[in-house]
Formats: sequence, C-alpha cells, structure tokens
Amino acid sequence: MLKRVLIANRGEIALRIIRACRELDVETVAVYSQADESSLAAQLATRSLCIGPARAADSYLNQDAILSAALATGCDGIHPGYGFLSENPDFADRCLQEGLRYIGPPGEVIRKLGSKSAARTLARNAGVPVVPGSEGAVKTPRQAKALAEQVGYPILLKASAGGGGRGMRQAGGPQDIDKAFQEARSEAAACFGDGELYLEKLVVNPRHIEFQIMADQQGHVVHLGERDCSIQRRRQKLVEESPSRALTPQLREEMGRAAVAAARAAGYVGAGTVEFVLSPEGQFYFIEMNTRIQVEHPVTELVTGIDLVKEQLRVASGLPLSFAQEDVQIIGHAIECRINAEDPERGFMPCPGTTTFLHLPGGPGVRVATALYTGYEVPPYYDSLAAKVLAHGSTRLEAIRRMRRALEELIIEGYSTNAPLAHLIM
Repeated sequence: MLKRVLIANRGEIALRIIRACRELDVETVAVYSQADESSLAAQLATRSLCIGPARAADSYLNQDAILSAALATGCDGIHPGYGFLSENPDFADRCLQEGLRYIGPPGEVIRKLGSKSAARTLARNAGVPVVPGSEGAVKTPRQAKALAEQVGYPILLKASAGGGGRGMRQAGGPQDIDKAFQEARSEAAACFGDGELYLEKLVVNPRHIEFQIMADQQGHVVHLGERDCSIQRRRQKLVEESPSRALTPQLREEMGRAAVAAARAAGYVGAGTVEFVLSPEGQFYFIEMNTRIQVEHPVTELVTGIDLVKEQLRVASGLPLSFAQEDVQIIGHAIECRINAEDPERGFMPCPGTTTFLHLPGGPGVRVATALYTGYEVPPYYDSLAAKVLAHGSTRLEAIRRMRRALEELIIEGYSTNAPLAHLIM
C-alpha cells in the first residue's frame, strides 16, 4: 500500500483525498499556493508546503515545484485530483520517471483519450456508437462545411484537447461556419494550448449521461452505473443525479457495456468517466472519456456505497478492485447541487470574499463537501466552486425534498452564491 501521498490540488477535492488517505493510514502532503496558506487542506494534511504564488501557473500547474516537493518529503505517490494537472499526460509520465506512483491512468492512456477526435476513433473501433462527425481533426472552415453537409445541420465544432464546454461552437447552417470555426479555434488555443478542432452533429435536446468506471492493473474493468448531468448552464454542470430517470434497465445495461468496452479498448487503469449524449429517441452516442475523478463522484458513492477515492489508492498500490461487476448495486437516488461563489442576478459574476458566517446542513441522507469555514477567504484566482451539497433518498422525490430542505438550512454569508438558484431548480 502507498505510504505517503502528495496531493497536487486544492479546495474540497484535496480535503476529500486527505480523508480517504487517513482512513487507509496513508500519510499526506498538501502543497498550496500563497493564496491558500490558510486552507483546511494545508491544516489537516500530515505535512504541508507552499509551492509558489497565487497564480495557478506558478503553483498548482508548476510541475517542477510539485515533483520537488514530493521527492523532498519522501512521497511514493501523487494524487492530482480534478482540474489543474489531472489530465496532463506529461505530468503522469514525469511522476513515473521520478519513481512516484501516479494515482490515475498512465500517461499514454491520458494522451490517447485526451484528444477527443482520437477518443472517438478508439470508441468507434471498440464498437461503441459515436455521434456522426469527422474521422479526425478538421483543418479549415471549407473542410468543416463539406463535412457538415454530409452529417446534416446543426453541428458542433469542438476542441480536440478540450473539455468543460470550452472551445466549442454551434453552427446552424453554412453561413455560421466561418465565425464558429475561428471562435472555437481561438478559444481552444487560449484554454488548452491546442487549436485543433473536430466536428460532430449536434444532438438536439439531449441528456448528458456519464458512466463511472473503475479499472485495476489486473485487467478488471467495472462500471458503477450512471449519472445524469443534463442540468447545466453554458455547458457547466449545476446538478447531477443517479440513477437517470431516462434510462430503462435494458438501456442502462447496454450503455454500461459500451462504457466498459471503451475503457478496455483504451487499456484504462483507475477511476474514469465515459460520457454519452442520449437523444430524445433513446439513441446514445459516446462523446468523450474523462481520465480522472469527477467533481460529482460522491453521487455514485451515495447510491453504491463504494468509496471511489479509496479504490483509486488501492489500484495505484497495485491491488485489485475490492468488488466485481455483480457486486455493484444502485440503491435509492442521489442528487448533487454545485454551490458556486457567484451572483446569478449579476450575470453569474464570480464573488470571491471572506466567509463571515457558515452553517452547513445535516440530518439523514445529507452530505456536504466543502473547504469553507467561518473566516475563510475565497480567493479570486481559482474556480468558484464553494461547496457541493448532496442528498440521498429511497426515491427521487425523497431525494429532491431532502435537497430542498438541505439548501434551506445552508447559510453562507460574506458573498453571493447560486444556492437560491439551486433551490429554485429543485
């Protein structure tokens, strides 16, 4: 088993990893920027080190500083969490080169799946249905127009190296292609350092369904059911739930098999997510695979009772999965609301500031993941996620009612959040 793990992240996911490590008797090293000196992760880890200024490029994205910290503190593993370096294949390779176990898939697998166009080809070759579109990268607006005529409008131009809705533009007809192409390419280059695009037909009014995957080094690949992430704003998830009311048992089994097939074809190891769009007619299509733990992983933990972060640590230690596919059972219904430090009444403007008072909800079936505490200052340099509120019930209606009650108990003072919007959605 791993003995000491460096957590190359911040916020609630850093806390989540610390808790899993503590339960497994694994020591933790938290690295933090100057802006996060007072963070809970820095206080609760076995040891903590400052690795640079507030700017992410100088701290949480500074591979040299993170690797030096890991080696200086005698770590044998690195957990990247989500965001930052979690899907960077070069970082995964460098960890292994330094004799550190990377808690995630190998760099070659991240590289294979990091290109969305290459991942589509891999999925297609594995017999997994993909949205009609380009076989590889689309180089020019003229090429995009020719392909769009073949697959039919509307279409999406998407960043090959992208995710999170970035580097993506819609075109309803040939008149929209030139502008959409330039905007998508510029945003992709700015966000991911890679302007390569691919094209796919836009599935109108889809559901966004993702399947949680766990795979070990012994070749076992298991899915843990689906999460419905269809409630979004500007392609950013607001609410996630499991199971999806849109899936029949037969469709769930079919999509689960497809997710496992895609993971096997990639030689996957660790926790990952296979993402699909589901049309109103019940047709599903592979869109991408995320090679890391997801923000919304606790939804799956609530309905399966399986600790995904502990499984990540077990797999990275060379141990087999602690469960088989037939052991996975979906019990009840779980919902997660993302609470962001932003003001919906002012165009969702980010609202960093000092948490002057905090009261977290509790009671049966309620779980909260947050790094906030009274007096904590939310820095302006990073993602605006402040907390994740989760509710689990025996039925979907009970989970919704429980979530409403939990959101009514939640008090975060000092800045605006989208909690009232989440309550309205419920």
